[in-house]
Amino acid sequence: MDVAADPMTVLAVNAGSSSLRLDLLHGDDVLDSARLPHAPDDVEAHDALADFLDRRTEVAAVGHRLVHGGDVVVRPLVADDRVAGLLGGLTGLAPLHLPPALALLDAARRLLPAIPHVVCPDTAFHAGLPEAAVVYPLPASWRATYGLRRYGFHGLSYAWAADRAAELLRTPVAATRMVLAHLGGGASVCAVAGGRSVDTSMGFTPLEGVPMSRRSGSVDPGMLLWLLAEDRLSLDDLRRGLWRESGLLGLSGGLSGDTRELVAAERDGDRDAGLALAVFAHRVSREIAAAATSLDRLDALVFTGEIGWDQPEVRDAVCRRLRSLGVAPPVIGNRDQDGPISADDAVVPVLVVEAREEVQLARETRAVVRGHT
Repeated sequence: MDVAADPMTVLAVNAGSSSLRLDLLHGDDVLDSARLPHAPDDVEAHDALADFLDRRTEVAAVGHRLVHGGDVVVRPLVADDRVAGLLGGLTGLAPLHLPPALALLDAARRLLPAIPHVVCPDTAFHAGLPEAAVVYPLPASWRATYGLRRYGFHGLSYAWAADRAAELLRTPVAATRMVLAHLGGGASVCAVAGGRSVDTSMGFTPLEGVPMSRRSGSVDPGMLLWLLAEDRLSLDDLRRGLWRESGLLGLSGGLSGDTRELVAAERDGDRDAGLALAVFAHRVSREIAAAATSLDRLDALVFTGEIGWDQPEVRDAVCRRLRSLGVAPPVIGNRDQDGPISADDAVVPVLVVEAREEVQLARETRAVVRGHT
């Protein structure tokens, strides 16, 4: 069955690290939406869902975005008590994301106990990564004991953007080789071949890779060991700094983690804002170039996520560093619809695709429910 045309009405629940989004979809059409501009606690999660459901009664299934499925959830599946309990043991792997997501899962299952609740992990899109891309160069005993491996994230976004980009290029996704950059509050890069991830910049947790709004991205592990030694920083200090006080916020001297504010500040002569944007473009372009080595050719570069979709200054700065890959600076700024921003004769087309995680979440939920019942 074509899940895009499936009329089942699905509530898509997306609890991010700093927000909550609820979308009711019939097919790919959004019927109703609600937002919270911060991650809810348990009480807020229940109240937000209850208020939203007071307006709608036709929900047939609920799809929950799950940032990290670990080894517990490697593909979308119906969440029962056992699965929910096992997921509770993974919160340390994504401490900003999993607690609010699991609070929403618990609240939704209590409010809607008679319908299926499907958890759709971002990590599932990367489940088939080649072994060379998965394994960390750490002692085998550590890897075996603690399950240390690259998981990858932003999978719902990448699944949607890869299919949409192939559609725009008028080529089958299975025959398309592309690098995608999901740039937002969280940011990562992914190489896609045959519609599946073959390399990605995030790893065991959503902290690895490029700098993000407040997260550090990859830094020298030796430096972190040095900071922990001789009481320079406590473990709590280090955890808070890496997850909440680094990235664009830290680079700009605490000015902002929002690229829109940083672009405006740089225009006004703020040196720290300019440094933050320069480091971000440098690191994103470096990850794109690295990911491209996992492909036998590069058919397209695709930007998605809030920054990727809506920040032409960042896209331009990134593309200017990728000339050796055949990428030229975009000739179009922001678009109202998905599509190319590169010249018609570009060697490597550059596209923007609006993030539609809610649609992908609803599609995957329907596919599981149809197969489950």
